[in-house]
Amino acid sequence: MTFSAPAQETPLRPIASADEARDVIRMLDETVTALSAVIEEESRLVRAGRLSEVARLAPRKTDFARAYLTDSQRLRDALPRLRGALGRDIEGAKARHAAFQTQLQANLTALATAHAVSEGIVRGVAGEVARTTAPQTYGASGRTSTADPRQAARPLAVYRSL
Repeated sequence: MTFSAPAQETPLRPIASADEARDVIRMLDETVTALSAVIEEESRLVRAGRLSEVARLAPRKTDFARAYLTDSQRLRDALPRLRGALGRDIEGAKARHAAFQTQLQANLTALATAHAVSEGIVRGVAGEVARTTAPQTYGASGRTSTADPRQAARPLAVYRSL
């Protein structure tokens, strides 16, 4: 078995001028708009229980998120040098970023809820399988004995392809 070294992250190209920073802000706005659309679609599909379609959105969401993080980092690194030259451009970007964070929090809440519901269903099914497969016997006192759940447990297979 061979192990490869972790991929080296390429350093981000610094922003050289205020005009380039404005271009990055514009690209960041476009990325946020596209990422917001994907996140909105993902939330809608999760609420509708169409999880197989949610999985198909992952590559697009990952690409947009990567672009968002890269441009945000570049802009953040250049901000101390270019704050005066950018003025209202940076304030608008901050406001759009705050609105995006609110949408992202709602999306994460929907995903966490779906995860909790799914986990509850699987735990319930596993508990029911364990209960129905446990031996129904009487103990020395004449009462039904409860078997150790670890001994009565049977494997539970989950078909993950939706």
